[in-house]
Amino acid sequence: MSCEGKPAAAAVSEQATSDAFPNVHGRTSCPTRRGPNSHQRNLSLDFRPMKITLPPVAQVTAGTTVAALSTTQHHRHRSLDLDLHRIPEVDVTPSPEQQQASKAKLLPIAKSNKLKEDITSLGSDDSGICGSDSSAETRPKGSEETIATEEVKSEPEEEEQPKPQAIKQAGDTAVETVAKESCVPKKDNLLRFMESSMFQAPLAISYLFTTKEIGVQTYIANKLFTFQEHEVDFYLPQLISMYIHIPELASLIYPYLKHRCVRSAEFSLQVVWLLESYSSDAHLTSKKKSDGTKLKTLILSDKLRPKSFHEREVMKNTLTSPSPNKKAHQRSQSDASALILGQTSAEAAENNSMCLGDLRSGRAFNTGCTCFNTHRGMVNNLKGRQTSCICSAPRLEGELQFVRALLAIGHLLPGLTGGKEAQAIRLRAEIDQINLNLPARVWLPIHSSTIPHHVLHISTTFSAVLNSKDKAPFILYVEVLEVDNIETSPVPQKMLNALRNTKSEENLLANERPSPTTTSQSISTMLHSNSMGMLCPYDNDDCWTQEDDEISQQYVNKLKVDRDTISQISLESSDSRDMMVAAGDIRRRLSSAFTDPRTLARRRDPEDPSANVLSEPWMDKVQRIRDSSPYGRMANWRLLSVIIKCGDDLRQEMLAAQMLEMLQNTWKDEKLALRLRPYKIVCLSADSGFIEPVLNTVSLHQIKKQHQLSLLEYFHANFGPANSEEFLEAQHNFVASCAAYCVVCYLLQVKDRHNGNILLDDTGHLIHIDFGFILSTSPRNLGFETSPFKLTQEFVDVMGGEESDMFRYFKLLILQGLLAARKHMDNLLILVEIMRSGSQLPCFKSGAATVQALKNRFHLTLTEEKLERLVDKMVSNSLDSLSTNLYDRFQYITNGIL
Repeated sequence: MSCEGKPAAAAVSEQATSDAFPNVHGRTSCPTRRGPNSHQRNLSLDFRPMKITLPPVAQVTAGTTVAALSTTQHHRHRSLDLDLHRIPEVDVTPSPEQQQASKAKLLPIAKSNKLKEDITSLGSDDSGICGSDSSAETRPKGSEETIATEEVKSEPEEEEQPKPQAIKQAGDTAVETVAKESCVPKKDNLLRFMESSMFQAPLAISYLFTTKEIGVQTYIANKLFTFQEHEVDFYLPQLISMYIHIPELASLIYPYLKHRCVRSAEFSLQVVWLLESYSSDAHLTSKKKSDGTKLKTLILSDKLRPKSFHEREVMKNTLTSPSPNKKAHQRSQSDASALILGQTSAEAAENNSMCLGDLRSGRAFNTGCTCFNTHRGMVNNLKGRQTSCICSAPRLEGELQFVRALLAIGHLLPGLTGGKEAQAIRLRAEIDQINLNLPARVWLPIHSSTIPHHVLHISTTFSAVLNSKDKAPFILYVEVLEVDNIETSPVPQKMLNALRNTKSEENLLANERPSPTTTSQSISTMLHSNSMGMLCPYDNDDCWTQEDDEISQQYVNKLKVDRDTISQISLESSDSRDMMVAAGDIRRRLSSAFTDPRTLARRRDPEDPSANVLSEPWMDKVQRIRDSSPYGRMANWRLLSVIIKCGDDLRQEMLAAQMLEMLQNTWKDEKLALRLRPYKIVCLSADSGFIEPVLNTVSLHQIKKQHQLSLLEYFHANFGPANSEEFLEAQHNFVASCAAYCVVCYLLQVKDRHNGNILLDDTGHLIHIDFGFILSTSPRNLGFETSPFKLTQEFVDVMGGEESDMFRYFKLLILQGLLAARKHMDNLLILVEIMRSGSQLPCFKSGAATVQALKNRFHLTLTEEKLERLVDKMVSNSLDSLSTNLYDRFQYITNGIL
């Protein structure tokens, strides 16, 4: 090996080292010789510090067989050079004189190596970040002296010590040497940064996508396990996109996805739906399918799940099985359990094949799992413990069948003739059929991450088909039971909605409230006689049960004050003694309902039946459904809503929802008054998904159509005069939200901003929905909307006019929002860049120019003063823009939207 080309200083240092360390086997020392690049040399057999010169290798190996060398008692480290493997066992014990001479030379080097080791320790992990390609860069020089230094320190301390000045000089030399010979400083700083608390999930996803070094990518992929699950779940679409379109990252991301899929059925289905949405090779043969399609097939085969009880028992008995030499035969305990579990699994499989997916069977979502009906499951339920499935029933199939049943309705409704009324009738019929199979261990994917639940019932009365020209999206109001764990919590039994189920303490009349001395028998007699057979068409024994006695006893202990419910009014109206009071109360309520301006937006529109359902206050709807539901008495009863949309690509809208949520968090961290209302979207395929409804809102189209009032007049009708506190608060909410969505519409170039896609909530916030056209797309590619954002004169009138303080505050908020978004531009851009890689979404039709145009809209080169002038110009151009008025007119002519 050549030793030429070394610097003079290094040559002097190596010459001094060669003087202190004799050559091994009599060969010439070469300082550039290095061992394998994945580890440092094991120095336990280096005899140079002991002044021992071994004979050449040829002399040792002559006449020595390989078998003789393999039987030596000393087991050598396999990382040694091949030449050292052939060293025979010899007595290498140094003499006291040799130890004395070598120690005086090695102690200064020991101090130097210690400082060198402290500095280079930051880049010596196993992640490969510090560049393991060249051993000359990764292994610092002088490492051979480290073991010898440790041996010197173990000697008695009465030996002569070197001077402190010599140690200091050696330390300075070591620092300079490490700065040149250790890892590249940039990589060393990168490792420090990745190990710090500042390296969170957003930066991890960004570095995972941008870096090209396999060591850094492997380190970040392992780092994903240390983050909170909800932090990684936010970037799950980006992870799935990289898994599909970047083969180099698929093998690195797979361990994390597999770990999460085994732990959670909910996460498994999220991955399946995202893979279904972004994979475009399902029609290809199995040998040509991508990693994404293969992973989806693996998850749907139910192979990524926790080990069952039988598998754990087999593994346990395999590890603890007796030696085969023993003749005694002992039957394994898992043999009997295997027979039982085998029969259970066979029965479950038979039930699944007969009922799973069949809505007429009443068990369409039942996977056949019997673990929760066993004695163990019942005992765990009584003790409040969780029961895990051990019967190997398919844990994903029930939820898949539930989602497919809902999507089937979305694909069915658009093809019906007869308009919205025919679609509404068919929707209720389909929901009734689904309700036959509920309750079940199924959930709404749009809410499961925040409220783990089981679906109990879907309200047919409040379900409605939304207003759409070509498609037929519909909204559902679903009764659910909040649970601790979706997979292990028991599912409640089915309950029928009978009259006696409403006979609770809340339905007792005010004049029938029992005193503390009233017995349960007298309560039963009084209620039965007063109801005149209306409440109890059954005989007394069948109507009054032990459950009613328990409720009555609770009523005696604690009286409730609030009795103003629909069922209470019904009972009062059935009593002739209170007929005039009840009728007067009903007339008063109806009169206030027709004259109250808050209820004007809830009048029925024959062309849009969903308007009445959507405009009703959420809490009123919750109370009405709970009062009429047999499950309403459950403590963890909840009402959730979801919009099912088929025939539209929701992947772009899901990307926009991510951007909105990130912007909202950014402005919240910056303590700005800007307010957005992000909503969740779950893509189930390339053309279907679930959308979270925005509650307590009404569209600007409905306000204009039903009231024929301007937006300012509607504010006065709902929030009072201009100087009232309620109006001022609603005005502030309107300005803060309008400014926030102006920034969003400008940065993302959101189009299709007609009044049907702009909502107003009950506190005055303006809310934009339907982000199907962003970045570089527009409806039918007409390009009507050329203004930076939508700002009409009606919006400015609500703010108080162009000369008002609120309008100046509106422009200030836009400026502050742009400045804050510019600070966090990288976090926003990485979302778009990852989704553009290998994607066929319409918003990326311009390729890399789309991302560059988005980056340009942050105006990084402008100062704050120039950016303020730019904001004034954008507001002036958007106010009553001609293109905005043309597009509103176009929507009125084609779709009837005001």
